[in-house]
Amino acid sequence: MNTQQELMDVWAQLGLAPALLQGGALCSHSPIDGQVLAKVQATSVQQVDGLLARSQAAFRRWAQVPAPQRGELVRRFAQVLRQHKAPLGRLVSLEVGKITSEGLGEVQEMIDIADFAVGLSRQLHGLTIASERPEHRMMEQWHPLGPVGVITAFNFPVAVWAWNAALALVCGNSVVWKPSEKAPLCARAVQGLWERCCADYEAEQAPHAGRVPITQDLCLLLQGGSELGAALAADPRVALVSATGSTRMGRSVAPVVAQRFGRCLLELGGNNAVVVTETADLDLAVRGIVFGAVGTAGQRCTSTRRLLVHESQYEHLLQRLVKAYGSLRIGDPRQAGVLMGPLIDEAAQQAMARALQQAQAQGGTVVCGGERLGTEAVGSTAPSVSGTPSAEVPSGGVYVRPAIVNMPHQSAVVCEETFAPILYVMRWRTLEEAIALHNAVPQGLSSAMFTRDLIEAEIFLSASGSDCGIANVNLGTSGAEIGGAFGGDKDTGGGRESGSDAWRQYMRRATNTINRGRSLPLAQGVSFEV
Repeated sequence: MNTQQELMDVWAQLGLAPALLQGGALCSHSPIDGQVLAKVQATSVQQVDGLLARSQAAFRRWAQVPAPQRGELVRRFAQVLRQHKAPLGRLVSLEVGKITSEGLGEVQEMIDIADFAVGLSRQLHGLTIASERPEHRMMEQWHPLGPVGVITAFNFPVAVWAWNAALALVCGNSVVWKPSEKAPLCARAVQGLWERCCADYEAEQAPHAGRVPITQDLCLLLQGGSELGAALAADPRVALVSATGSTRMGRSVAPVVAQRFGRCLLELGGNNAVVVTETADLDLAVRGIVFGAVGTAGQRCTSTRRLLVHESQYEHLLQRLVKAYGSLRIGDPRQAGVLMGPLIDEAAQQAMARALQQAQAQGGTVVCGGERLGTEAVGSTAPSVSGTPSAEVPSGGVYVRPAIVNMPHQSAVVCEETFAPILYVMRWRTLEEAIALHNAVPQGLSSAMFTRDLIEAEIFLSASGSDCGIANVNLGTSGAEIGGAFGGDKDTGGGRESGSDAWRQYMRRATNTINRGRSLPLAQGVSFEV
């Protein structure tokens, strides 16, 4: 079955109208074979004003609904996702090239965050605070914030929206989604499932003449290019802009939102490192490193890009990694046994080739990988790996072998994020040297250490260790659970999404003081008699 035929099969299983795939100018290409999947209707900049007005009206209605009832709608949506997990996961694979298990895993992530949000809807509580004034009570409350703009990237075309939308909805907000123009079908499918969930919910409500459906316009979709994200950033009606993407994108969005004193939640670039110590379990390390560096073809913000290895382990670990890379099956991500699919497009492969050239110019040696596969291969960048499975890849897609690069030092190209499967390997002698090397990049998203030494692990997790928002021991940099706050600092943007107390970013805090007495004492002992 070719990708276009599979799309129609998936679309039918999702129960969506075929007309949604026609009549537009926004093209969706499958990275599997480069074919045009569909042309969907795009949103014009002129339409944004009216859509935001509708979102603002939806917010005003929704904010009055008790939080547990808001959670009930999210619970129902989680059920819809469960019912359609398989076809939606297949759509993720079709449109962005993830292997089957990763496509399904992304939908499971949506289900998990929805379940989390349902429980959260009964726990949006503040504090009771001791007052210094007699017969006074001080407390804090959390209130809905306003319309939330969500800008997402191609590499997680549905899960990142769910991270934001599930929390925003139970917190009492409306949502306006601007997905990547590289994944419009995933967004359209999710929007269709959401609208069906809302229609079923409204059908069960008691009829009331003239009543506007409580879920109407609660989640809206803007399909198109960066100009739509710019419009969200600039509009004061959007109380929070949650933007996931490159550091460059964040630098353009954040100042615009700050200029109007809006809130910004940024999840930007990562340059994630694994530190392997002298005591590390190499069996564990190899598995964690390979998944982190190769999973999603190195196109996760948490992908492992740097490997810092103690000099005593360096040669042995490098040999084991080369062997592991040689066993990887690369090809059509829909096929069983394939562990790495295509890059998203030609630009990604060109960026990878430039980075490898720069690494070599800066003293590095490409140990293995880097070559393009298939009928359009442009030649090898490095020696081929003995024992590598034959690469039978679909024509039209952009398939490469993941690269390992031996670097004598952490050069300029290593300090940049290249969204491709390149692993830069460096050696160290002392733990202090390793941590300094680890932290000496602009980004601060995810990090990991493999060690069996408790002291080394504690140092790495301490204030003297990793400066990342995510720091792991004896597992890789990639594959975070939804229960923890996700995000990082420095050029990663400082935002936190998903679990823990990330919900607070979607609400406004109010401090309240109540006087139950007959006098009016002032704080700090101030006297003001009238």
